[in-house]
Amino acid sequence: MTAIPSFTGDARPYGGGDPYADYRTADFDFTRHADLADRRLGAAVIAANDEFFAQRENLLLPGRAEFDPEHFGHKGKIMDGWETRRRRGASAEHPWPTAEDHDWALVRLGAPGVIRGIVVDTAHFRGNYPQAVSVEGAAVPGSPSPEELLGDDVKWTTLVPRTPVGGHAANGFAVAVEQRFTHLRVNQHPDGGIARLRVYGEVVPDPAWLEALGTFDVVALENGGRVEDASDLFYSPATNTIQPGRSRKMDDGWETRRRRDRGHDWIRYRLAAQAEIRAVEIDTAYLKGNSAGWASVSVRDGESGEWTEIVPRTRLQPDTDHRFVLPAPAVGTHARVDIFPDGGISRLRLHGSLTEQGAAQLRARHQELGG
Repeated sequence: MTAIPSFTGDARPYGGGDPYADYRTADFDFTRHADLADRRLGAAVIAANDEFFAQRENLLLPGRAEFDPEHFGHKGKIMDGWETRRRRGASAEHPWPTAEDHDWALVRLGAPGVIRGIVVDTAHFRGNYPQAVSVEGAAVPGSPSPEELLGDDVKWTTLVPRTPVGGHAANGFAVAVEQRFTHLRVNQHPDGGIARLRVYGEVVPDPAWLEALGTFDVVALENGGRVEDASDLFYSPATNTIQPGRSRKMDDGWETRRRRDRGHDWIRYRLAAQAEIRAVEIDTAYLKGNSAGWASVSVRDGESGEWTEIVPRTRLQPDTDHRFVLPAPAVGTHARVDIFPDGGISRLRLHGSLTEQGAAQLRARHQELGG
């Protein structure tokens, strides 16, 4: 893995035209993982000590931050991010904030898991970004209040130490802590603004919850399923196919570029754990002129198992939820959907339950990660 680029210092003042023309960014390997702080999974910014200029909830908005140079309110410039007021010192003799002064926000992850990387995006905060940031994580069961999270009995683990950042930049940080986290505390030193927060990692579900459910979607992102690879990511990420709920618009699914050869496209998934699949859904919602023409679904058991087709190549209808009841349960740890020749699907659902072996492995991993 190459070193993560570091951006520090002010960006140039906005001079008109495309506000992203001089935005500083890079490719981060960890972004192949799902965003555990995605609002669609139930993530939220549940508290902040200060949000005078711009509200904390903006941190988790989908899409990149918008910038309107003419947008002002009674408190000043309205920014698409979280922005605090300027900190001051204790007196005229000491007007500067201390080294310990900082602002903070508490984030509940939408899906608890192991964090592989964090992006603190300061887009459009050119001279009003924090000098440095730090991020801590905690694992707290249930639905704790902000007061409970700030209590002395909660153990916070440093994920990103206090590190200088740059303005108008995607500041990326790889994380190498093998623990399961449910909440984050994002700190900006001493004050300033952050446009977006992205938290990339692997979902680690609560085994007791899945056991209580019995039958559930064993490939769903919120239940611990994940995309391992896909043939084409031209228009949209393959992870969209295992997001919660139905697609609400065309780009909320997975769509490939138009093929001009005799090939086909596919996505490969890892299930929450070894499972018995009993029913399959392939949804093409909002894909009307670009739905896949045909699709098949296969499973395999283990990394080196043979692929077994459980839904044969079947004609798909546009903007339709297709349901298949399997004649016999299919046991596997991985799944694959193949579409012919190209196009897209919005969701894949694999309904079933964990095997005894799968449940035991999930419990062991949960315990190993401090769950």
